[in-house]
Amino acid sequence: MKDTSTHITVQFLTEVYVTYRPLVLRYITGKLNGCLEAEDLVQDAFLRLLEYRSMLRPETVRSFLYTIVRNLVTDYLRRHYKKQEVMVCMQERLSASVVDTESFVIANDLSHQEKMRVKQLTPKVRTVYSMIRFEEKTLSEIAEELSIPKRTIEGYLLIGRKVIREYMKCV
Repeated sequence: MKDTSTHITVQFLTEVYVTYRPLVLRYITGKLNGCLEAEDLVQDAFLRLLEYRSMLRPETVRSFLYTIVRNLVTDYLRRHYKKQEVMVCMQERLSASVVDTESFVIANDLSHQEKMRVKQLTPKVRTVYSMIRFEEKTLSEIAEELSIPKRTIEGYLLIGRKVIREYMKCV
């Protein structure tokens, strides 16, 4: 034979579930804008309520249940927004990585195009342009190294830059 206190508790819990389930579902659905996990949260709420069955009284069950539901919704939203933050962060890093990779590829391609055009310059213009651009030498260093006047170096550099600039506009 069943214990009457257990029978009353089961009957009481059944009545609580039947009475409050639609209200709890409506509350959760409203708070979470029709979230698909609303049903799961309703079930979680009643499972948690069962954990406190020894403390439940007819006059306090409603407040107890809504406290549980409010906490579940708050926890769900906290996890949801944290997950969104993580996803946004990951997307930003991925986007930055793609941009960095694209920029790297474009820069390498432009550098290759520039070097190909530099090879077509006259020897003196090519030498001066390469020393300034790739070896990062100053006009004075080049003039001294090549034994050419600084003004002549400036002229070669001007020609080289003009030719390369015009070429790069078309690339």
